[in-house]
Amino acid sequence: MDRVKSSMQQVPNAIPKVIRRTGANSLELEKENFERGQAVSINKAINTQEVAVKEKHARTCILGTHHEKGAHTFWAAVNRLPLSSNAVLCWKFCHVFHKLLRDGHPSVIKDSMRNKADLTDMSRMWGHLSEGYGKLCSIYLKLLITKMEFHIKNPRFPGNLQMSNRQLDEAGENDVNNFFQLTVEMLDYLECQLNLFLGVFSSLDMSRSVSVTAAGQCRLAPLIQVILDSSHLYDYTVKLLFKLHSCLPADTLQGHRDRFQEQFKKLKSLFYRSSNLQFFKRLIQIPQLPENPPNFLRASALSEHISPVVVIPAESSSPESEHVVETDDLVDMDVPVMPAPLETKFDDLFGTTAAVDPFNFSQNGMRKDDRDRLIEQLTREIQALKEELESFRLESGRLCQALRGRVSELEAELAEQSHLRLQAAGESEFLKAELDDLRRVREDTEKEQRSLTEIEKKAQANEQRYTKLKEKYSELVQSHADLLRKNAEVTRQITLARAAQDEVDEVRREMQEKVKAAQDVAEKQEKEQLEQLQHLQRELLSSRTELDSLKTTVGSTQQASSEVLGTQLVALESEKAELVQSLSKVEAELAVQGEELEKVQSSLATERESGVKAAETLQNQLNEKESREQALESQLVAARWSGLQGALEEAERIITDSLAQINDPAHISCTSSADYLASRCQASLVCMDRLHSAREAFLADNTGVSELVRVVTQCGHLVGDTIIQGSATSHMVPVEQADALSDSVKLCGAEALDLLGLMKQRDSLTAADNSRLKAALEAILATAEKLRPRGLELQQGELGDMVEQEMSATSAAVESAAARIEEMLNKSRASDKGIHMEVNERILASCTELMQAIKQLVVSSKSLQRDIVESGRGAASMKEFYAKNSRWTEGLISASKAVGWGATVMVDAADLVVQGKGKFEELMVCSHEIAASTAQLVAASKVKADKDSANLQRLQQASRGVTQATAAVVASTKSGKSQIEEKDTMDFSSMTLTQIKRQEMDAQVLVLELETRLQKERERLGELRKKHYELAGVAEGWGDGEEVTG
Repeated sequence: MDRVKSSMQQVPNAIPKVIRRTGANSLELEKENFERGQAVSINKAINTQEVAVKEKHARTCILGTHHEKGAHTFWAAVNRLPLSSNAVLCWKFCHVFHKLLRDGHPSVIKDSMRNKADLTDMSRMWGHLSEGYGKLCSIYLKLLITKMEFHIKNPRFPGNLQMSNRQLDEAGENDVNNFFQLTVEMLDYLECQLNLFLGVFSSLDMSRSVSVTAAGQCRLAPLIQVILDSSHLYDYTVKLLFKLHSCLPADTLQGHRDRFQEQFKKLKSLFYRSSNLQFFKRLIQIPQLPENPPNFLRASALSEHISPVVVIPAESSSPESEHVVETDDLVDMDVPVMPAPLETKFDDLFGTTAAVDPFNFSQNGMRKDDRDRLIEQLTREIQALKEELESFRLESGRLCQALRGRVSELEAELAEQSHLRLQAAGESEFLKAELDDLRRVREDTEKEQRSLTEIEKKAQANEQRYTKLKEKYSELVQSHADLLRKNAEVTRQITLARAAQDEVDEVRREMQEKVKAAQDVAEKQEKEQLEQLQHLQRELLSSRTELDSLKTTVGSTQQASSEVLGTQLVALESEKAELVQSLSKVEAELAVQGEELEKVQSSLATERESGVKAAETLQNQLNEKESREQALESQLVAARWSGLQGALEEAERIITDSLAQINDPAHISCTSSADYLASRCQASLVCMDRLHSAREAFLADNTGVSELVRVVTQCGHLVGDTIIQGSATSHMVPVEQADALSDSVKLCGAEALDLLGLMKQRDSLTAADNSRLKAALEAILATAEKLRPRGLELQQGELGDMVEQEMSATSAAVESAAARIEEMLNKSRASDKGIHMEVNERILASCTELMQAIKQLVVSSKSLQRDIVESGRGAASMKEFYAKNSRWTEGLISASKAVGWGATVMVDAADLVVQGKGKFEELMVCSHEIAASTAQLVAASKVKADKDSANLQRLQQASRGVTQATAAVVASTKSGKSQIEEKDTMDFSSMTLTQIKRQEMDAQVLVLELETRLQKERERLGELRKKHYELAGVAEGWGDGEEVTG
């Protein structure tokens, strides 16, 4: 440069001419220089040498797009390149174009869409090659076309795919359909990235250090852009799938999860392989994905997700500065070097020493020939100087152009830095706004936390009050039980006393009867003894008269009969003595019997007095027990009434609190569904009927207060919940319906308070009527029924009958399938022999077991459905229950249809397999389909079942049986297929080399055709799944659900 400056100083007349020529039209010259510089950079970046694209040339192209705010110059230069004739040239074009799409001006994507058709044709053309750069160019062009289409469909995404979480949410516009479609497009985009990854790795010989060779670096260099894109796509796909799982059922997103898991495995493997290559270690830090893919079925797993970050070190060298084996191809030879003789000549001509003087003439003069030679020499030197000056002018022009290019680069970098500064300022403002939002959210959270704490305190106080009331009620119940036990004891004692009194009376009666009998016997004996005594006295008198007569006759006959009379007298005397002796004995016996009679009478009198005293004592005790029982009964009645009063006051507090909550501004954000409001209203109406019955029972018998307390408490909770849910539902409906529903809810609360106020007074308890409260609840229920979403618009009878018909049809289909399998088994035994008969018997036997398991599952499902209907329908009929739960009923019908259809199709497939006309794979697919259908039936059956239900346990056991039977069918089918295929052994012994080569080529053609067909079938399967998701959404009424919730 010093020489150039000195030459310019020594030739002052030539430089202004050059400046005047170059400054004639600076804008056009600048544009021309810009286009020339861009063309040079593009031609240097995109050439036929199999080396990596130099970073400085690609950077110049990127800055050029920012300078002209588009890609017109780039495409004008590229269209002149023979991309269709050289695969390496096309590959390097794809690399540079990928960099422009990522880091170039945003208008590059729009300008490049005009060439989409040419790129598509070029991709199709290179796709005919099965190896080398041709196949890679076809895959890379498809990726670039997919990238352009993605950014055109989603203009919010920049070319480098760097977005914040808020920008990602805004890209979906908070619409689940947009998020669903965006996820599908990202999965397609990521799949193209993985295809290029796999294509590059499969084209390299990984047994050698290909990453340090020029050819290897040429193929690996574009993967840096792929790694940058795929890391962002993986992160956004994970976040979108978590968002979709929070809005849609898990079954709907099964295809998304399967596809993501497959891509996750590939991406993890490719990242790991890339991180081990020497080429990437100094250029980029590749992130490592986790061991297992995220579990989208668990919402908390999103917090465990770590976004992969690709780091490009600032000191990293460009790909062309890497040490390679073929170093000659990577050396830049673009800068011209000034030859040494020219420099020497320059010094000779424009030297500063005065010792050498080419114009030194001698004082003696010169000859004419010498002068001519000198003139010619000077002329040649002037011509050489002109040429040198022209070369210096060109060199200065090139240097000026280079400096202008550098200035342009610096201006572009300055613009980029300004843009980054503005972007950083915007992000700073955004972060400040987010910080303010977070602060407000934190303040709101603190307020809500304080309100929640107050609510918890209130709830704790209510809980303590309820606990105390419950303890008091338990004490009253315990005291009532003790009183009942004491009453029973007193009653038992009274019964014993009465029994003892009866025994005493019985003993008294027996003693009286005995005394009376003894008196009768004594009187009778006394009479008999008196009669005997009178008889003896009469006999004595007669004897005395006879004695007197004898004495009179004795005197007359004394002498004659003195001996006879003496004998008779002795006999009479002895007889008299005997009579007197017997009389004394009788009198002694009478005295003894009289003494015994007196003893008995005294003992009877004593016993009578003791019995009377005992009876008086027992009567006093009985009177005391009765008085005590009356006191306890009065206390029990007071305790019952106080317990009822406490329950009524608690119910009033609950309803008052509910009415206060609906007027709270914080309640405006609460929402509910019409289905849930209808269920709460129905439960409240049922509780109203129970309240009426319990009140009537309490009025008839005040001992039944416990049932009334429970019903009052339950009614308070249900009516309060109905009020809150009704107000929450009014936030989701139009204004007129919302006002009507709010008025109905408030009227319901007022009626409930009036009813509870009447029930708190003993006098007005009889007059308390809940008809007005029931009317208010029925009005809310009618409004909720109007707001409920309509499914298939079926009548109640039609829906209920359809359930029964489908379940019956499923049972019939299973029975028919089992009968057909049995018939096929008999035919196979009669017609088949050998290994075919063994395989067919094993397959049909496993199918029979599967049919039996399905039959058992259908029976268990019917039993469980009857339990669900009986436990959930209340006073409604079965058809009304099915109509009320129409979504669940439709799911049940769909599952039943799927089970019956699967059984029929599996039997048809088994029939074809047994006949040798079918495919084993079709039978296995049918088995898997039946397993999925039965799983759907089980899920639909147990969704409303009680977890402790015995029928639910039997249904789960039957489901496991179906799973095991399905596995047995698949295993027997695979085993039979392997046995039959073993018979067809491959015998190539009789074939020649040419025939074997021909067969090998045919086999390769067939493999390619099958791979192409497999790819098409996979794409068709993906489209079918998408359509299935759409139809499933329409059938399940997702759109209606969104309209209602919106």
